[in-house]
Amino acid sequence: RREIFKIIDKREQIFRLNEPLATWLFYLEKNGGRLCRPIPPEPKVGKSDQPKIGKMILPVRVKLKDISEQGKNFKWERPSQCPRCDSVRVWEHGFVTAYFDDFDECLYLRRFRCPDCGCVIRMKPEGYFKRFHAPVDVIRSCLHQRLRCGRWSPLLGKSRQRHWLLALKRKTAAFLGFTHNLLSAFDRLMGMGQIPVSRGI
Repeated sequence: RREIFKIIDKREQIFRLNEPLATWLFYLEKNGGRLCRPIPPEPKVGKSDQPKIGKMILPVRVKLKDISEQGKNFKWERPSQCPRCDSVRVWEHGFVTAYFDDFDECLYLRRFRCPDCGCVIRMKPEGYFKRFHAPVDVIRSCLHQRLRCGRWSPLLGKSRQRHWLLALKRKTAAFLGFTHNLLSAFDRLMGMGQIPVSRGI
């Protein structure tokens, strides 16, 4: 029970006690009658309170055809060190599936894990945006044909290309302004580390 107690000393001050009376009486007796607020112990940090280490995507130069044919037996090159903490201890950490154009079945992409910082490293074929099935050069080629010639590319469906174009316009307006050339904006956004055709800002 938390109450207000009046403790009379030389100054006749009134203290508001936030701790139970028994705790304060113990400290008063231990400190020779001096009112001393006990220092609470540091809270224990559980696993759920510890900062989480995110995943890192590492682009690598590989052939999708080899990954498709060999599956989990494909020999992925192990990173020489962790890209987050530079530790040289990097272990295999299973696979993650991903889909790409021209492949009917999912492909297995290797993951690695650093035991020192807990970082999970996902290997990604070079030349692809995150969560996109089409290569970067194909996306840019489709947009180039639409913007220069006014026609959609027959290589891919119109709905996908329309989605890319609308996303590019939105992202260009957000980062570079409405009057910026869209094809130039595509290259500039990539240089800024952005995905030009994603809806996320």
